[in-house]
Amino acid sequence: MSLSATPAAAGETAAPGVPGPEQDPYIFLEQARSPEALEWVARENERTLAVLAQDPRYEQLAAEALAIFDAEDRIPFVSFRPDGLYNFWQDKANPRGVLRRTSLESYRSATPQWETVLDIDALARAEGREWVYQGSTCLPPKLTRCMIALSDGGEDATILREFDTATKQFVEGGFVLDRKSQGGVQWIDENTLLVGRSFGEGTLTESEYPFTSRVWQRGTRIEDAPEIFRGAPSDVWAGASLLRDAKGTIHARTAFRGISFHETLYYVWKDDAWLQLDIPTKAAPYGIVDGHLLFSTDVDWQVDGQTFPADSLIAVDLEEWKADPNGARKTLVWAPGERQTKQGGAITANGLYVALLDNVVGRVLRFNFENGQWVSRPVPLPDNATIGIAAASDETDEVMFTVSDFLNPTTLYYSDGSSDPQVIKTSPAYFDPTGMSVEQHQATSKDGTLIPYFIVKPKGMKADGSTPTLLTGYGGFQVPRLPAYLGTTGKLWLEKGGAYVLANLRGGGEFGPQWHQSAIRENKQRTWDDFIAVAEDLVQRGFTRPERLGIIGGSQGGLLVGTAFTQRPDLFGAAIVQIPLFDMLRYHLIGRGASWIGEYGDPRIPEERAWIEAYSPYQKIVPGARYPSPFLWASTADDRTHPAHARKAAARLNEQGHPYLYFEDTTGGHSGGVDNAQRAKLQALQFVYLMQRLMDAPAAK
Repeated sequence: MSLSATPAAAGETAAPGVPGPEQDPYIFLEQARSPEALEWVARENERTLAVLAQDPRYEQLAAEALAIFDAEDRIPFVSFRPDGLYNFWQDKANPRGVLRRTSLESYRSATPQWETVLDIDALARAEGREWVYQGSTCLPPKLTRCMIALSDGGEDATILREFDTATKQFVEGGFVLDRKSQGGVQWIDENTLLVGRSFGEGTLTESEYPFTSRVWQRGTRIEDAPEIFRGAPSDVWAGASLLRDAKGTIHARTAFRGISFHETLYYVWKDDAWLQLDIPTKAAPYGIVDGHLLFSTDVDWQVDGQTFPADSLIAVDLEEWKADPNGARKTLVWAPGERQTKQGGAITANGLYVALLDNVVGRVLRFNFENGQWVSRPVPLPDNATIGIAAASDETDEVMFTVSDFLNPTTLYYSDGSSDPQVIKTSPAYFDPTGMSVEQHQATSKDGTLIPYFIVKPKGMKADGSTPTLLTGYGGFQVPRLPAYLGTTGKLWLEKGGAYVLANLRGGGEFGPQWHQSAIRENKQRTWDDFIAVAEDLVQRGFTRPERLGIIGGSQGGLLVGTAFTQRPDLFGAAIVQIPLFDMLRYHLIGRGASWIGEYGDPRIPEERAWIEAYSPYQKIVPGARYPSPFLWASTADDRTHPAHARKAAARLNEQGHPYLYFEDTTGGHSGGVDNAQRAKLQALQFVYLMQRLMDAPAAK
């Protein structure tokens, strides 16, 4: 979920029905770094650490988690570049991380020899900053000139600096964008950047994303760079882009306007003007393959007397499209079967790889245009696993795949495109799965829809309701939650006798666009109903009982947990609310909330506020309820889902006398940790909480 509008000031005038300072005494917590808010955070942290970090199990759990995060034998995932395989690596010696490279031959060995390209720890020490590496954008085809993105403390907003991977130095006098901002850049050529960033007042949407783009020539000031595209302040985001093929050739300048989180208008520069593409607002360009431009659609697309079903891939001849973008003939590349949906894709020099979900099981297909038609071939990879495309080369047909499930460590496969994929790396086992098992069941939601879920059972689990069970889900933004190696959860929870449950809720992407679109806006309650139905099914089957059932989720998943424990406090014994959305009547004013109106609705519109008010967990905290003593945590540096949501939830629980715990890290951003030690600390705090609430719960009478 790519879940910022400026937090409201204390003297704001709220829209009708939107709570203002008169109705909400905790609006001051919406100021992320105000002295008053940080004093509140410090008090809460001290209280929570006294409860959790002083538990005799804490140190062991933190050490076990850190050993996993710092393990030298974990898979170093890479990206292909002409000068080698690149990896970003964090461990005990390099907590901020190093960008490094090696050769394919060395990478395939048991002990690859790495060359450091950029040391983020050394850079942070030299400059006295909390730098966090946020990736790079490099000039094709050599990919040696890059704009390095750095954030301060883990925020999404970054600065950008030009870096030369050949000399391993920042370029003296090179391109620098030191105004902290969302957005990014693309290279037009070695002396020209296409920039979509904040350019000062009047250049950000109410969601705090850029909506203008400029062409910046080397040696000139960014303030003097000419604007080439402008969206509207009401957009979620907007900007110009470049249509490039796998070899780096630019075929067109394009632009987009995100008119909602899920709807986008696309444009192409044609005859000295921006021409809007005649495609559905829930369709998008997918890439260039074999001389064709591909599109993906999340809705049925009716054009030229034919209907392309939702989730299809559609192709047009690239040269025909360049000549007549709205008149080029369209052909079907792929359409989903029942309970199928496409996931990630990657384009190599000579083909397209698409990862699919087939009833929540992974597959990969390779597509090519041969003899006037599109041909797909299955890539031979293990069955009954979650499969992802880990890396692909623009220069060759080299590609890597990950294969994973709950109990078996992730395996990395490699293919040069001419032979079947072969195993080249396997993650070490971080917990003992002996005696554990995985089952898939279905729960019946309130409206009769069957909701699948996986349960991972610990050794010796009995169906007598005694097993401490941790239930998680997401259910939003068309993001699927899939089986994956449990790692720290296996070590810190399963090995110690707990069960783990993953629910595939409506609003997510497990079964394609309709699975998502059936549970958004006025129908968002369906997601919460699905989650509650799974919890009830776990109890009914005897897997657990409410006193031993905990729930956990982050971001949209934090909202999920908030709705669950406020709607059914009797059903849960623990609730971990991570970096959440929580106050849904003011969410559009907090952090980047305005960008998600397409998912939830707009509280400023009475009809839509009614949908939201019916479930907004902040307003649903009431006196007299017996909530499961929730543990809420957030990050001061999170500029996506602002810490105000978790803070205000804790403050309201406190006001009404409900037990709770609250913890906030001052760095970490939306990912919840900038280094492995911080990540291990968060893991240990959460699992100590779960043990206290669920494993230490008294036996049933």
